[in-house]
Amino acid sequence: MSADRPVIAVLMTLDSKFDVAETFCRHLSDAGGEPWVVDLSLRGHSYKPAGVQTTAPLDHDSPEFKGLKNVSRADASQLMLESAQNCVRDKIESGTVTGIIGIGGANGSTMSCGVMRSLPPLLPKIMVTPVAATAAVQWYVAQSDIAMYPTIGDISLNRITEAILRNAAQAITAMSRSAGSSEDVPESHPPLIGVSSFGNVQITVDRITEALEKEKQEVIHFHASGPGGKALESLTLAGELQGIIDLVTSELADLVTGGVYSAGPDRLKSAAIRGIPQIIVPGCLDFSNWWVGEVPDRYRDREFYQYNQEILLMRSNRQEFETLARMFIDNLSKSTGPFKILIPKKGFSQMTNFPTQSLTGETRGQWLQPETDAVFVETLYQGLERDLIVELDLHINDSEFAEFAVAELRSLMR
Repeated sequence: MSADRPVIAVLMTLDSKFDVAETFCRHLSDAGGEPWVVDLSLRGHSYKPAGVQTTAPLDHDSPEFKGLKNVSRADASQLMLESAQNCVRDKIESGTVTGIIGIGGANGSTMSCGVMRSLPPLLPKIMVTPVAATAAVQWYVAQSDIAMYPTIGDISLNRITEAILRNAAQAITAMSRSAGSSEDVPESHPPLIGVSSFGNVQITVDRITEALEKEKQEVIHFHASGPGGKALESLTLAGELQGIIDLVTSELADLVTGGVYSAGPDRLKSAAIRGIPQIIVPGCLDFSNWWVGEVPDRYRDREFYQYNQEILLMRSNRQEFETLARMFIDNLSKSTGPFKILIPKKGFSQMTNFPTQSLTGETRGQWLQPETDAVFVETLYQGLERDLIVELDLHINDSEFAEFAVAELRSLMR
């Protein structure tokens, strides 16, 4: 392999998309790339693009492959996905392949994107599919850096779709050539610090960022709306972050209540596993997020605030805070690295200045509820060493709070 003609993995199902695969490989070769086709077909066939290296993650003569016809399509796809992940990962880790592209419909996207999500960040990744024009994109991309190319029409050959295939071939080749070149790559990078963020605490996010950048550190923000939290965990596990200020942990509140911004059960675990220094804050943990008009009946009597036209915030209660604190304890007590939990006693979000409302908009009370928030802190003390928890007589958006968070991270990173 050379940077001039990078080897690019092409994820396809040759049993149903052979003509498309053959056409795309020709465009890829014309663009200067070397196609390596990874065949995700769930049934046997004899198709093989002329002059192109082709790999079947499962040997078509193996009992595992023959058994695919006896299980559901979903189970068969999952088995093929796992085999393809191992197959592609070996090539990536050896440096043989410097880019990857998938072409297919819904099932093809499920398998191809599943393979790509398992690969390191910054490796060029493209998915060419008609589902790129649907709301399902958030599930296919999730926390990864997959570029989605809509095909406009379904996967078949005509002047429209072939032009899109040609463009995608040019794009992945150029991206892979750049990724495979050592030119213009700095010999060293400043420490990359992850900061979870939300508009609710943007003033503190900005102050933290400015202070870190003054110290010659790079900062990457993770918007706490589900994919952002997943990306934070993923990059941490990949070893890309040298420190974390987890300012907004509200995705855990959405996990507990079933809200729309959950990042799943692995949130707040990766830094503990990797031993990355981290500052953790219950930022915006005083609410979970719901689409307007879609609040479950079991929450009809709770306190809310309509944040914008799409989002309702539901005020966290005592029981939820106790559950959240126990999640913090379970995850952080296993930490192999240094951490501190900072508690802004005057409020976890800008919502402290607002009233609470019923679902129909009537005023119910005040958002600021120190007694409710105190349940979270009291429960933390039951499971963690007291010197790991720092209570500050500040609001999360006070400038002193941002300064303290940066100073504490600096100390941990030493």
